[in-house]
Amino acid sequence: MYEYRVETYKVKEAEAAMNQLAKEGWRVIQVSPNMGVGYGVVVTYEREKV
Repeated sequence: MYEYRVETYKVKEAEAAMNQLAKEGWRVIQVSPNMGVGYGVVVTYEREKV
């Protein structure tokens, strides 16, 4: 079974945030533009539930 997480970031902050969550076992499964902000991204994460 998996758990999911969706976060919104400014482009400049996304890489650091993704790396931090990767250390906690999360993996990125999708990155989409945030059309409401224009300079942001929506990142969807997944990890196996323990």
